[in-house]
Amino acid sequence: MNDVARLAGVSIKTVSRVVNDEPAVHPETARRVVAAIEQLGFRRNLGARNLRRGSTTGTIGLVVEDVGNPFYSELNRAVEKIAVTYGRQVLTGSSDEDSDRERELALEFCARRVDGLLIVPAGAQHHYLVPEMRAGTPMVFLDRPAGDLVADTVLVDNLGGTIEAVAHLARHGHRRIAFLGDRPDIFTATERLRGFREGCVRAGLRYDERLAELRAPTRENVIDAVNRLLTGPGRATAVIAGNNRVAVHLLRALTHVTPRPAVVSFDDFELADLLDPPVTVVAHDVGRLGKAAAELLFARIHGEVSPPRKVVLPVHLVPRGSGEVTA
Repeated sequence: MNDVARLAGVSIKTVSRVVNDEPAVHPETARRVVAAIEQLGFRRNLGARNLRRGSTTGTIGLVVEDVGNPFYSELNRAVEKIAVTYGRQVLTGSSDEDSDRERELALEFCARRVDGLLIVPAGAQHHYLVPEMRAGTPMVFLDRPAGDLVADTVLVDNLGGTIEAVAHLARHGHRRIAFLGDRPDIFTATERLRGFREGCVRAGLRYDERLAELRAPTRENVIDAVNRLLTGPGRATAVIAGNNRVAVHLLRALTHVTPRPAVVSFDDFELADLLDPPVTVVAHDVGRLGKAAAELLFARIHGEVSPPRKVVLPVHLVPRGSGEVTA
């Protein structure tokens, strides 16, 4: 501030008023101060200012699985839109479905004194966040619940969506339906498998555990599943992909499979409606998921003290052609 004051030909107090956007500074004087700051290459230290004032940092943290996944990119964008309306910026990191990386990111954001934290959990151990919550950092878990603590949670109807997918395929004559999901340690994968089982019972189908598989959604794993479950005698005539990544690998693996099975994807994905045939999906509003979680977080930041809430958002089946192939 001394350097700026000397260069601009003003007092230190005037520099302080300009930097802190206080009134009663002549516009020409303010212009000279700003020009001096830019010429000297100084930048405002928001962290120091907030510590001095005892105010918030103006940021929230968001931990997702992979910002490169279109699902999480859309989620991030929805959170940003809400954060901006509250004058906050979003710090985002990818856990890569690694519980240690999730913990590292969450604690790093807390160390930076974010005003609140949104987490798509990668693991089942979250007691490490209790000290941060007791210290006053609000937290909301989204897409999946926390493993071992009670906290605000926003989910989608994984169970009901998969039940609806099975019912849809059964109405089109399918009796042998396969389910390919993500890893068994992921909440959404196990919930959708549970919905698949219940859907089979409700549709009057015999649940065959040999037709249900939870594995990491890699190209190799999906090709292996297709070769075992969707070809040859006794094959499944329809398959439900447990998420968008499984669906993409599945569609590639089915390129040369005949007859082509019916396909329903849990999660919509880009260009799904433009394929031949277009892909039938169990869709949910990712933007609404991010918006609901962010709004709940900001309610906590602004003093909401009600008991932790669990919000379950609806899903709906979108018939497009791939799930209407008759058995």
